[in-house]
Amino acid sequence: MSADRRVMKAAVLLAFLAVGAILYFAAVAFIPVALGLFFALLLSPAVDRLQRLRMPRGLAAAIVMLALLLAGAVVVDGVSTPAKEWLARAPQTLRKLEQRIKPVRSVIAQVDAVKERADQLTEGPHAAAPAPAQPPASGSSYAFAMTQSLFEAITVFPLTLFFLAGGPPLLARMASALSGSQKSAACLRVTEAIRAELGRYFGTVALINLGLGLATAATMAALGMPNPILWGTVAAVLNFIPFVGPITTLGILAIAAFVTFPNIGQALAVPGAFLGLHLIESQLVQPLFVGHRLDVSALVVLLAVWFGFWFWGIPGVMLAVPLLVALKVAAEHVEGWRPVLEFLSPSPQWRPLKIARAEAAGGRRVSIVLADGVSRSA
Repeated sequence: MSADRRVMKAAVLLAFLAVGAILYFAAVAFIPVALGLFFALLLSPAVDRLQRLRMPRGLAAAIVMLALLLAGAVVVDGVSTPAKEWLARAPQTLRKLEQRIKPVRSVIAQVDAVKERADQLTEGPHAAAPAPAQPPASGSSYAFAMTQSLFEAITVFPLTLFFLAGGPPLLARMASALSGSQKSAACLRVTEAIRAELGRYFGTVALINLGLGLATAATMAALGMPNPILWGTVAAVLNFIPFVGPITTLGILAIAAFVTFPNIGQALAVPGAFLGLHLIESQLVQPLFVGHRLDVSALVVLLAVWFGFWFWGIPGVMLAVPLLVALKVAAEHVEGWRPVLEFLSPSPQWRPLKIARAEAAGGRRVSIVLADGVSRSA
């Protein structure tokens, strides 16, 4: 490797680390912008359809945002009453749950006592004194954090509206500013491809999650769970978060069923039914309607969700999968990004069908026959 290439790779790595540090430490400024741009990309197909009807783009963007707010208000109004009922019964629910898990708590207490005794025997008579308790956080810092979060949430709405109203001309100006006039056309084509694919992908995922919510509500009603609409809404909303969302829904349903039904079999039927619905949705429905064009490796998605949460918290979790989808679409349209595309895509062709060992002149050689019929030796 030449010295110039090493210097170039080092410069790219330093620039990447510098951008990451800026995004991390200036999260308060960048999170609303990122969320606004993401929602604008998702809603832009609806605005484009209204614009084809000779409607000004600003008015079309305002109508789409108003319709989205009204739909959100209807959903919140529909689930607010059962949610308030469950919150009002929270003390009774916790007492009932404590009675149910009392045998388990006694076993855990015995294990903790044995562990504490073992630690005392190991440390000897000169065990270190426990650390003093830290004072609780002041009320002013908590109020400042809440005010800051509220301001970020409010800022997302006007940013989304302005990004929607700007449309392709705004994307063209951003592409020209970021890449220069010579590459602005190519950058705009990639941006338009990302915009179209993201809208199609998440529109399909939204319909699938809506179907999952309706199926969950119907199943909960058939099993005798109170407030089935609430559980269907929880399942539909949390299913937008990969891995974490379905697991959270499963835990919530298990706890709710555990404190609702006296029979353990009836209580286990609730999370079992939702697990079956989720398996049908993830293994059959989503591959059938979404397809493998925008399919991303499950390990990469899991790592992106984890690092997104560490980087930006809940907004990072929301943006993890869209960023992966956008990166994959960009890798499909940019020349020289083939390694990025192969890294993001699942590789079922690498499943070995047969491993054959043969003696070579210089030692042992391992030949692996893959699912695509290609043989590789090591």
